Amino acid sequence: MTTRIAMWSGPRNISTAMMRSFGNRPDCAVVDEPFYAAYLHATGLDHPMRAEVLASQPRDPDVVARWLVGQVPDGKTIFYQKHMTHHMIAGFDLAWMTQCRNVFLIRAPARVVASYARRRQQATLADLGFVRQAELFARECDRLGSAPPVIDADDVLANPRGVLGKLCDALAISFSERMLNWPPGRRASDGVWAAHWYEAVERSTGFEAPQTQTDFADDLLVQQALPYYAQMHGFRLGV
Repeated sequence: MTTRIAMWSGPRNISTAMMRSFGNRPDCAVVDEPFYAAYLHATGLDHPMRAEVLASQPRDPDVVARWLVGQVPDGKTIFYQKHMTHHMIAGFDLAWMTQCRNVFLIRAPARVVASYARRRQQATLADLGFVRQAELFARECDRLGSAPPVIDADDVLANPRGVLGKLCDALAISFSERMLNWPPGRRASDGVWAAHWYEAVERSTGFEAPQTQTDFADDLLVQQALPYYAQMHGFRLGV
């Protein structure tokens, strides 16, 4: 039996560390932001390494969706899909999501904004994915009749074994100790954009301790994002 995990987050949200965690399982295949090229092609937005991203992936979202619910790479029994919520723009068909276990990875807006600013100076609320994440979460709640799994980045960093164990239970898969540590370096499964964004995670060998403070608590983007974050925070898997 195949378990397809669609992990929905915004940028700078330990999403790549989570991909490392699942990718270190021998029974799991991973894919890195498969709709990125389709998103850039449809919006015309100028992102770092835009040309390289467009050349590296299909630009048709329907082609991507069919691949995500098709044969799992390498015959693995778990297929972990790292998705950015803001990549799923209006007009992209979401029907394929019903064939996945959809999980929502959230992070306090102040921490997201602080991390994003270190790599890209200008950002909009849409760039950070909070609004679209809340929309997708509400849509999945309506479909299921209950809340799908939600995990908070700070909870993961504070207690990786506890939170990942609860997530695995919610997904009806076994927990593996291999999810807690991984070898450093780049992966063949990393998106081409890793050269710009993944410097820290390439040095990592596990989840780092959570941050204790940030200077962005009063930032306008943070204040705009907080209501959407709060909608999901109350449903997170606690430990």
